[in-house]
Amino acid sequence: MDSLAGMQVFIRVVETGSFSRAAGELGTTQPTATKAVAAAEKRLGARLLHRTTRGVTPTEVGALYYERCKVIVQEVEAAENLATLRQGGVGGTLRISTSVAFGRRVMVPLVLRYMREHPHLQVDLSFDDRYVNLVEQGVDVAMRMGRLADSSLGARYLGTNPWVMVAADSYLAEQGVPKKARDLARHTCLVYSSVQGDDRWMLTGPGGPDGAEQAVPVRGPLRSNNLSAILAAARAGMGLAILPRYVARESLSDGAVKEVMPDLRLPAQDVHAVFPSPKLVPHKVSHFIEWARLQMQGDWWARDL
Repeated sequence: MDSLAGMQVFIRVVETGSFSRAAGELGTTQPTATKAVAAAEKRLGARLLHRTTRGVTPTEVGALYYERCKVIVQEVEAAENLATLRQGGVGGTLRISTSVAFGRRVMVPLVLRYMREHPHLQVDLSFDDRYVNLVEQGVDVAMRMGRLADSSLGARYLGTNPWVMVAADSYLAEQGVPKKARDLARHTCLVYSSVQGDDRWMLTGPGGPDGAEQAVPVRGPLRSNNLSAILAAARAGMGLAILPRYVARESLSDGAVKEVMPDLRLPAQDVHAVFPSPKLVPHKVSHFIEWARLQMQGDWWARDL
């Protein structure tokens, strides 16, 4: 294994904390990965990793070597993509992470369009509603919504993700149409258990002090951390739901649900592209982020992506 390939193995071993995981991601075997790191240690005359039964961690020298290896590998990748870049395109492999609902309904059509525009690019698109460690998972860019935690990650604001309250005509005909926020106390509500205050909906509008946000307790027979499940229940007439507009758009268009209390304002989430470091951002990452930002200007949730 040449020095560059050995560096790539070492980088993933450090980031995953495991020879076997790094080998699996790179399409090689654990013994080959172990030999590559051992060869680097022999060549450098220094121990790069602490090896224990719980995994591997870099030594002080290993941590410094890791940082330099990352720069070298990024520069080599940029050099290999030079011909593509000179033609205004993007090449290499772009690893994108996104949540399930946002990924399926928004990112898939966007990514497919981007790939058609840049045929030399390969994309690894992963879906996960859990927090993903970008460095450990080798992710180039992740789409995240809501307030970002302070971290060493780089981030770029892309747009706003507004929410809407909906219900089916069958439910409203049976239970009546709420007029003010306080009316929700007598209604069946479908609770998305991940954001928007869980079973306390944060609303601004009728039924409270003008301009003041209200935390309105709600209850109902269904709680789920899956937006598609909440939408399906709303379409089936099982209650009121608050959903991102990109989730509810098609159901609003085909009349399966209608907007309820449109004069209420629901909290909107900021959408960010997050990447491993604000320094030395690869061209393929910065180019995709800027392209995605342009797609998400204005009322992007109302357009056919």
